[in-house]
Amino acid sequence: MASSVDPRFGAALREFRERRGLSLRALGQLAHRSKSHLHELEAGLKPPTVDTARHLDQLLEAGGVLARMVDAPVDHAAEAGELRARVAASDVSADVLDRIEQSVDDLASSYPTLAPADLLPLVRRHLAYVVRLLDGRVTLAQQRRLLVAGGWLAVLRATVHIDLRQRNAAAAHLRAARDLAEHAEHSEIQAWCLETRAWDVLTQGDFRTALELSRQAQRVAPKGSSARIQATAQEARAWARIGDVGATRRTLGRVERLTANLPVPERAEHHYRYDPAKAAAYAATTLAWAGDPGAEQVARAVLADLDPRGDGGARPRRSASARLDLGLALVAAGQPDEAVAVGARAVASGRVVPSNWWRAAELLTKVEQSGVPEAATLRDLCMEYAPGRLPPADSTPD
Repeated sequence: MASSVDPRFGAALREFRERRGLSLRALGQLAHRSKSHLHELEAGLKPPTVDTARHLDQLLEAGGVLARMVDAPVDHAAEAGELRARVAASDVSADVLDRIEQSVDDLASSYPTLAPADLLPLVRRHLAYVVRLLDGRVTLAQQRRLLVAGGWLAVLRATVHIDLRQRNAAAAHLRAARDLAEHAEHSEIQAWCLETRAWDVLTQGDFRTALELSRQAQRVAPKGSSARIQATAQEARAWARIGDVGATRRTLGRVERLTANLPVPERAEHHYRYDPAKAAAYAATTLAWAGDPGAEQVARAVLADLDPRGDGGARPRRSASARLDLGLALVAAGQPDEAVAVGARAVASGRVVPSNWWRAAELLTKVEQSGVPEAATLRDLCMEYAPGRLPPADSTPD
């Protein structure tokens, strides 16, 4: 063990000096030390010797406090051992962390098939568990794993709230996800937060903000990540809603290049792992929104792939969305009667989530504007299945 100076020595020296009402100059005269030397001692710029500390202790009547701050031996080995023990101390086992991360993947993979109202309580329960663990003893490495898991769960929860049109809750959890991602220095979660906000404002009709958020997400997302691909696809959708067909086509071309050599992920249904098959589905949606003549062919191919037997397929929510895309493309192609048929199947499937009902309402408006009598059938189904009020007949969408 070696002698060392308590880092609080300078502050203690200043306190005892001021109690006696002495200036640095006056104390220097009593102690036969220079004013600058005493200043350096108080500022911690220079360590005192044992003799100087004892002499100052006597002059200031400090009761041995200053002397002990210099005389006290420091057990460096013990301090280092305590530090190592604190780093290793944890109430969380590796098995618990593995199960949490597995649950995150399971919940993200359930997103395309499980109804939002059924998925939400599961996500809430797991997120609450992660928060409780963060309040306990965890190592630095474990803390980061929990922050990352919490970030994924928070952004997934926000997405489900958006699907349920619970936008205040969604905004709150997007902020939480962003904060967790920043603490964990996880740029992909940060990018997904921006992309999710882009989708939310796009569904509300704020296409320019959606465009800017999509571009921000691309700048933040790691190169080659699913978040960057998804954000690029979201940019294409924003251009389509704005009505710039050229920009829409160019952005879809970028999506195609990003996914050209992308392998199919182990869990293709995982919401945060980009499946190359999604590219075609997004292209169908985007081209249909842009009124591009090529939308019908792409939409038919996507629907045939998703639902080859006509029973909804393995991803019934995607199949319902694909039918809405095909319906819009058919209206644009002058086939409103078939558009009603495919739109009716989408609505009657019960798989159109609340955040997507504006797409069904848009299709309804377009077929009604076409004057086809079958539109009444689609309206009746929409009135039956819609989570909220539909616009009155002959109205135009926002």
